[in-house]
Amino acid sequence: MRRLGTGIGWRPEIADAVERMPGIDWVEAVAENLCPGHLPDSLLRLRERGVTVIPHGVSLGLGDAERPDAGRLAALAERAEALGSPLVTEHIAFVRAGGPLTASPRLEAGHLLPVPRTRDALDVLCENVRIAQEALPVPLAVENIAALIAWPGEEMTEGQFLYELADRTGVRLLIDVANLHTNHVNRGEDPAKALAELPLEAIAYVHVAGGFERDGVWHDSHAHPVPRPVLDILTDLASRVSPPGVLLERDENFPEPAELERELGTIRAAVEAGEREGAPARASSATGEEHASTPGTGVGTRTATGIGPRTMTRTATATATGIGTRTASGDGCAPPISEPGPAALDEATRQRLGLAQAALLSALVAGTPVPEGFDRVRLGVQARALAAKRADVVAKVAPELPLILGSGYRNAFIAYAQSHPMHGGYRQDALDFAEQTLLGGRLTEGRARRELRRWWLDRSGPAPRPKSRLGRAGRVGRTLIRR
Repeated sequence: MRRLGTGIGWRPEIADAVERMPGIDWVEAVAENLCPGHLPDSLLRLRERGVTVIPHGVSLGLGDAERPDAGRLAALAERAEALGSPLVTEHIAFVRAGGPLTASPRLEAGHLLPVPRTRDALDVLCENVRIAQEALPVPLAVENIAALIAWPGEEMTEGQFLYELADRTGVRLLIDVANLHTNHVNRGEDPAKALAELPLEAIAYVHVAGGFERDGVWHDSHAHPVPRPVLDILTDLASRVSPPGVLLERDENFPEPAELERELGTIRAAVEAGEREGAPARASSATGEEHASTPGTGVGTRTATGIGPRTMTRTATATATGIGTRTASGDGCAPPISEPGPAALDEATRQRLGLAQAALLSALVAGTPVPEGFDRVRLGVQARALAAKRADVVAKVAPELPLILGSGYRNAFIAYAQSHPMHGGYRQDALDFAEQTLLGGRLTEGRARRELRRWWLDRSGPAPRPKSRLGRAGRVGRTLIRR
């Protein structure tokens, strides 16, 4: 895997500071925030200096029950080519549910939600990853996510789930050590056990980020300094394998550039401490492998501290190395035997997963009953977190709304979000919120109502000629707002 070095998440708010920071080898930019034909000047200057830029997707939904959208894949591919990136990254998460597969309304989560660690979900995820790999011009790496909730009836640990995913598809892994810490606090999962079960040779790079704890729940905010427990997990990982790259994520509440530089220095020190700690074990392991290598191609065997050797299957080896055949015996002299392709996924498997995801997402964003087996209290925390995330993102894509509504914006939006699921992305969400605020009588006549009405009318577009009762209802709504 290509060595990346030390990087930081590129955000417009800190673009100038990132350009001036010493020791930045690469940056990562949110793919959905980039327009290939109009890349930010800051990113172009970084590219000219030889700084690697990697697009990081957040909306593909590889863990969705439905297949990845061809348009979203094409957009991700276009950004990778525009940036000359060596790879692209996404998340092991579902972000939408419903639709024709489940004969139910399509719902958007507006954030990353965990995939159940079951055989059904793994089968769907593997096929979705293969579809993405075929559509992308560069290798794909996928990231483990932070979770507030746990699915009932899970069949694998996180490490086992990731190992099988990499084993079956050859996909690279983006390991977020902050998310391992989050899942330790919120779900009682042992980060060391997860690291011990991972296919370390599949790691593309590592994320590091901060968060905060409230009422026994860890929130992966990306808005706070990196805490010591996260750095300790990073050191543990670096003691097992030298990570090709490590990146600091910060999405808001940006400190002074000097503070970010100090955090990057602390991250480098944590990696170096782990590499020193693991050096003797890696040297011993390498010596042992030279004297007792596994017969065959020699590809796919690893030794991780404390767990002994593990061999990835032929499918992952072929995918990761470009080798599509294997020998029938271990001596490498027998005629090659073609690798069988993956079996076609039963559509019923997607439907089962789709029904489960739709029931969960509906409970979170539409107030329907909590599915059996879930922790009701924790689902309430997740629902409030999703609403707050929506409020924050809408405030960024439509910054006029907080200005118009003032201190009442956030509470008003969260109240709206509890009964109005997101259907068409954040910009449409902003328009829907403004419309419901105007129609719901939450604003009395005055400056705020006049400005909000003008804002909505300027952006909602001309009303088409109604052809149905639904269209007439929409025209009535626009008429009421105009008054």
